[in-house]
Amino acid sequence: MKQGHDLGGIIDFAHRDEAWAERLAGVVDEHFLPALEEFDLDFEDLADILGDQAPWTLWGCAFEDFLSRRWHPDGQNIAETYLKRRGWTEKVLNRAYIEGLRDAHVSLHEVTEVVPGTSMVLRDLLTGADPVTVREKSATRSLKQWDRVAVRVVPVRDHHLVSGGLLPFSADAVELLFDGLQDALRLRKTETPRLSVEQLRSAAPLFSSAWLFTHLPRLLDPQMPHLTNTDGEDLEFHELRFPFKAGVVQAQVGAALDGLADLSPDGPKAWNWLAPAKGVAKGKGLALGTFSDGGNVHGALHLKGKALILEVNSAERERGAALITAALGDLLRPPLTTIQTVDQAMRDHDARGGPLEEPDEIPPKITRQIMQAHFDRHYRDTLDQPIPALGDKTPRQAVRSTAGRKKVVEWLKYIENRSAKAEGTPMAGYDFRWMWEELGVLDERR
Repeated sequence: MKQGHDLGGIIDFAHRDEAWAERLAGVVDEHFLPALEEFDLDFEDLADILGDQAPWTLWGCAFEDFLSRRWHPDGQNIAETYLKRRGWTEKVLNRAYIEGLRDAHVSLHEVTEVVPGTSMVLRDLLTGADPVTVREKSATRSLKQWDRVAVRVVPVRDHHLVSGGLLPFSADAVELLFDGLQDALRLRKTETPRLSVEQLRSAAPLFSSAWLFTHLPRLLDPQMPHLTNTDGEDLEFHELRFPFKAGVVQAQVGAALDGLADLSPDGPKAWNWLAPAKGVAKGKGLALGTFSDGGNVHGALHLKGKALILEVNSAERERGAALITAALGDLLRPPLTTIQTVDQAMRDHDARGGPLEEPDEIPPKITRQIMQAHFDRHYRDTLDQPIPALGDKTPRQAVRSTAGRKKVVEWLKYIENRSAKAEGTPMAGYDFRWMWEELGVLDERR
């Protein structure tokens, strides 16, 4: 439970009274049983799967639900009963917190602002209520702008707090929650359902279920996503090494490469093999690719000693060898090919203990400037690239319609949130505000 607000007294009280203990057990079952039965687990198994803390956070969600319920025939409430009988044992602020929990309801909130270690602003996505600033220390050290959390906002005297049952919700968990709410409450199928406080009170167990049904399958049967390149081809790393013919020097090969229309210089001895940008091929799995000003990067070439190296990320893209042979056949010998699967690449990375350090370290200030320029260029290009999440429209195209505008806002929040979570990297400090301004949606960045 939440540190600083001790619910030990009311928990003990509920367990000592047979009627209240039976009601509590029923509420806990509503939160846990659907997932436990689906995956053939006991509550004790959850600690091994989710870690020691998560099961008790979920139990806290169920207990907070229990505190807010009323029971027939006369509307009894455990918080009111406890405070009437034992309230004199509680400190003033703890009593106020219990009263606040009694009246609070769970909802899905978006984090719109964070002051680490101090506070955050939460926007209720399900009721449409005005954003609320809550005092919070521990959670604000890990939560980032645009994160989504299921939690109860608890009024305590002149300020607001969040309850201890706080669950971070991924995009998949949000989608599953929305589906569950729409089915259980027979709501219209809209992107974001609008619910009353009473509807949310009755649907509280669905939040725990959505979280569990999202996390448990991944942890019980972890599978690496099917990786492809942007053409939908299986990801596989091919290195083609073209040895120079006798008497050939790097300057000759470089001059010949500079004359090829499909290549773009990427340094004094490096080129990108480009293809026209056409978006990302649809399909299951995760598509990885690189974009530049001229289009999709299908391969990278560089000169090394007495050889030209072509690196591509699929068997199909070995067709780049034909481009090179046709143009430089009189300078190069047939290539020697090395192939590495994703699994092999990951094992090699682990065996090395990560990337090798460069002998000459670039000053941090220069590194930040270089990375800032890189991100600016990358995201400016992205505004004119088809994005699957936007219906394969570019952000500039999608923002022209009302429906597309909503998708663009969600897409911007997603990439900004993902960037903020890349702690320890230059990406974490990147400022996306200019993209909101350029797309004309800055007023919706809230």
